[in-house]
Amino acid sequence: MPALLRPRMSDWTVVVPVLAVLLLLVTWNRELPGPLVAVVAAFLAGAVLAAVHHAEVVAHKVGEPYGSLVLAVAVTVIEVALIVTLMISGGDKTQALARDTVFAAVMITCNGILGLSLLLGALRRRVAVFNPEGTGGALATVATLATLSLVVPTFTTSKTGPEFSPAQLAFAAVASLALYGLFVMVQTGRHRDYFLPVTSDGSAPTPAGSAPASRGVPEADGGVPASPASAGIVPALAGSVPDSDGDGHADPPSRRTAVTSLVLLVVALVAVVGDAKTVSPTIEAGVAAANLPQAFVGVVIALLVLLPETLAAARAARRDRVQISLNLALGSAMASIGLTIPAIALASIWLDGPLLLGLGGTQLTLLALTVVTGVLTVVPGRATVLQGGVHLVLLAAFVFLAASP
Repeated sequence: MPALLRPRMSDWTVVVPVLAVLLLLVTWNRELPGPLVAVVAAFLAGAVLAAVHHAEVVAHKVGEPYGSLVLAVAVTVIEVALIVTLMISGGDKTQALARDTVFAAVMITCNGILGLSLLLGALRRRVAVFNPEGTGGALATVATLATLSLVVPTFTTSKTGPEFSPAQLAFAAVASLALYGLFVMVQTGRHRDYFLPVTSDGSAPTPAGSAPASRGVPEADGGVPASPASAGIVPALAGSVPDSDGDGHADPPSRRTAVTSLVLLVVALVAVVGDAKTVSPTIEAGVAAANLPQAFVGVVIALLVLLPETLAAARAARRDRVQISLNLALGSAMASIGLTIPAIALASIWLDGPLLLGLGGTQLTLLALTVVTGVLTVVPGRATVLQGGVHLVLLAAFVFLAASP
């Protein structure tokens, strides 16, 4: 933990993001030979790991659920920039890139990250426990956003094809922003305890100055809330931080350290998305050489961009903090739709050609199955390796059908 909280200029978590950005500046919009592509890919991987590190430092300072928002929003903002950049330079073949990337992000987060988190949590304690109130609300918001933005365009009749009319696109953008803003208010306001890690008996930690959020679970010692330390959980809002490695209470990093990590987090994420764009011609060439659909490019981009959140969620699940992992998974899906669709709607004013948002039949089926399975997973507030495995199989089906529609 001490090394985590005291970044030095010689640390690889400082050096790698800076070098990755410098490499991005040197290679931007240039045709690269194979060896240089490999170097860019190596720095891309290093920037992903650095982003996870700095996101944890920031989350350590601000506590949950604010910490989970940091990485989700930062990645999504830069994902939007990547999509718009590719759409401007890609021509007609990128008309469906926003849809393909956003849908891939939803499937990766709601099946891949969520399933991996549940699997790791269940392997640690046999049963992964989380707060169904907060997780259920997040899943409902994701389902609503996905339906309004990706399903409805398939069935509207104002324009030919799976696209919105200008008025419909404006409504979808405003509704997406409103829903995302409402969710953030709930998550960080009076119901923030719904998004904090829970103990093995299903009770939630008590934020400072609030009543116990036991969700009907009997309290220990004659009605006195069980000590967060005894449950391996320390309320982030009580002036301390989670004891992730079980070695006692740890002080949060200083304001200077947290601000430094926040800046380096943004630098690392810029490097991740920028270097991903740099290697994207190689990816597109590989996709074409393998006779894969153009939509598969969106899948690859989403996989690259979501690597930091995947690693952060997996690390939290291994530390028995499954709720944080689910916050990251569903928060990322929500931000990917709630921020991307309004940004793309605004950018469509300057973009040529139609903006295809409606999903096809196979994609609609996978989305519906994901929502139904997610509801059945979330309602009990407890999950085994079975639920984790089911979601991972759904992700595998999505990737396979994206490659072989």
